[in-house]
Amino acid sequence: MESETTEIIHHILILLLFIITVGMLSGRLASWLKLPDVAIFIIAGMVLGRGLHLINAASSSLFNQLILTAGSALILFDGGRNLRLSGLKKVWITLSLLSVPGVLITTGVVGIAVHYLFGLDWIFSFLAAAVIASTDPASIIPVFKQVKIKERVRETVESESAFNDATGSIVTFALLAAVAGGKSLEVGGMVWDFVKTAVGGIVVGAVVSIILTYLVAHFRLGVLRDYTTIAMIVVALSSYLIGDMLHVSGFMATFVAGLVWGNADTMGLSMDEKLEESGTFADNTSVMMRMLIFILLGSQVDFQALGQYFWPSLGAVLVLMFVARPLTILLCALPDRKVKWSWNELLFMMWVRETGVIPAALSGMIVGMGIAHAGTISAITFMAIMLTILLQASTTGLVARKLGLEIKADGHPSAAAHAAGHKP
Repeated sequence: MESETTEIIHHILILLLFIITVGMLSGRLASWLKLPDVAIFIIAGMVLGRGLHLINAASSSLFNQLILTAGSALILFDGGRNLRLSGLKKVWITLSLLSVPGVLITTGVVGIAVHYLFGLDWIFSFLAAAVIASTDPASIIPVFKQVKIKERVRETVESESAFNDATGSIVTFALLAAVAGGKSLEVGGMVWDFVKTAVGGIVVGAVVSIILTYLVAHFRLGVLRDYTTIAMIVVALSSYLIGDMLHVSGFMATFVAGLVWGNADTMGLSMDEKLEESGTFADNTSVMMRMLIFILLGSQVDFQALGQYFWPSLGAVLVLMFVARPLTILLCALPDRKVKWSWNELLFMMWVRETGVIPAALSGMIVGMGIAHAGTISAITFMAIMLTILLQASTTGLVARKLGLEIKADGHPSAAAHAAGHKP
């Protein structure tokens, strides 16, 4: 028994070290090619996983689930930590519309496409669409660390990716319950589940973070000041854990916790003396987590299912990218007269909508439950992940430059911005 346990530990450590090593090399390659690292990570995973069989971690394994959960939580926390509350106040109308009606619009449009492309019953078509309806913070946030764009656009897209996970998950679970129980959908129940899950996550994240932020940064009560970096990790993971145990959105909780932590100055608290130390640690942790997440995701791509459903899956994802997303932005962002989005900003938001960790986790859960048409849903999900990350994430910088939204290292808009007639 002891020998078996030791063997498992060795296997996990070898796998962990191998993926991180591959991740570092892939990161250097991405830098050389001037591409977002998540795109190279997922390609490396596909080659080393299904191709060379050097990475064998089933999506249902404890190791994989731990990396997906902890990694997503830490990346979300880091995303919230880098946002300013003052910026979110300016775009709250757009953000609210994208996070709830936006997900429902995407689910509806893609669900119709899946129904006609695959010939599935309506409920299974909308289930497949709901799985990929939310955007992914684990891929979007890292891309914006490499590509600097106008702040209000970045804050809107990053925040949307955090908030709409709750909506996408709730719609998916409601459809799953209807499929498993053979029942009709109850709109009232879905609305209540959303309020409970989303608002509950916000409350949990805020409470946990406020308490620990005070214990770290208060000039008299800051008893944990010497452990600022460690406390930051505790806030991120405990927010997710408490939220999940209370059956509210753990990912919403950890994002809000990061938002509170990063805006400690609004509560009259200061972490200036620890800012560089904690920031460097958070950045390195975020990089390592996305190495692990996306190399693992790439290694689990089911090429057999993708080959079987290639053309209809491709059609469904193209509808997601070029019909559902533009329509969602037009209906949810264009009406916000307070912000007055420019057409270049709207076009950029239409293009940036990567699919990643949360849809992959939902798809894996559906496969594990043995739900009918799970193979079809899995194929659509992985097609969405690969196409949006490899095509959209890898061209984010180019699109930002062409639309005049990129910010240079000196903090000024790029030359393209002036050519496009944009205000700084």
